[in-house]
Amino acid sequence: MSRFDRYLLSQLVALFGFFALILVAVYWVNRAVGLFDRLLGDGHSALVFLEFSLLMLPNVIRLVLPIAAFAAAVYVTNRLTQESELVVMQATGFSAFRLARPVLYFGAIVTVLNLILMNVLVPWSTAMLRDREAQLSENVTAKYLNAGQFMHPAAGVTLYIREITQLGELRDMFLSDDRSETERTTYTARSALLVRGDDGPVLLMFDGIAQTLTRADDPRLSITRFADLTYDLGGMIDLGATGLVSIDTLSTWELVTLTEAERETRLGVPLQTVLEAVHSRLAQPFLSAAAALVGFSTLLVGAFSRFGLWRQILGAVGILIFLQLVNTTGTTAALQDASAWPAVYAAPVTGLAIGALLLHIAQRPRRRKAVAA
Repeated sequence: MSRFDRYLLSQLVALFGFFALILVAVYWVNRAVGLFDRLLGDGHSALVFLEFSLLMLPNVIRLVLPIAAFAAAVYVTNRLTQESELVVMQATGFSAFRLARPVLYFGAIVTVLNLILMNVLVPWSTAMLRDREAQLSENVTAKYLNAGQFMHPAAGVTLYIREITQLGELRDMFLSDDRSETERTTYTARSALLVRGDDGPVLLMFDGIAQTLTRADDPRLSITRFADLTYDLGGMIDLGATGLVSIDTLSTWELVTLTEAERETRLGVPLQTVLEAVHSRLAQPFLSAAAALVGFSTLLVGAFSRFGLWRQILGAVGILIFLQLVNTTGTTAALQDASAWPAVYAAPVTGLAIGALLLHIAQRPRRRKAVAA
């Protein structure tokens, strides 16, 4: 790599890190406000909020990488043009394609980072996040149980706990289950514990009494004393579990190796959805390289001006918006038809083609108007 390539690449990487940090911070703060209110409102600690925030970061970084690459390319190109550094390099014989070589190096680096994020880190963090959300939804102590007050975790169920110790022990508990049309059962226990079962939270009651009152024409009351008793809370609390795995939680390799039977039982989605997810994870990272090349080549077309290259910058932004429209259209077509998966690659291919065309235009000699003597 020549000295010029190293110099331009170092400028691009430094500005890319700056813009990526700013964009990630802005996006994260926007998401963290609602997350903070929801978690702390449910009684969770700040450590849980920090854990959720860290698990959200890979997906946030994935979203801002193309924008950060585009902003870095535009900023560096505009500054080097205003300082006449690119003009000097062109005067030494460098063509537009030769000047764009470090930009392609930079785009390749960002593309590799995005490939790792989208195919490995984002599915892993999403799976961890969904698992932690499921665990917290089953944490009835933090969500439903409060000492010293009557609670109704479900229709027809009344619960009262005198005290909850720091170790999670429930002391002097009262539970009334009036959901059945034929009988009503009341449980009282000196102590109880909440444990996680296969189908949700389970209540273990110790040293108590179960009173069952039938609703027949001849009502009867039966009393049972118990040393320990298990009561399933998973049936009364809606945990939102469907038994299906989200496609966002599986890595690309797992999606590729899925059989048709596994796709129907584990995911419950059609084939075109899986194909679109796989090809999007392979195609979207190249948008970062396309965005960087478009930002560089668009500004390279314009001539030096003391007023800046604002027209070229607006043109580059317009091209980026057009690429996003192409990307959305291709994704929609791939979701509707399994055979239309090549449409997912339309946006990065179009962006690279536009960048190459602009570089070709930039290196063509400009015609000057003849000046009358």
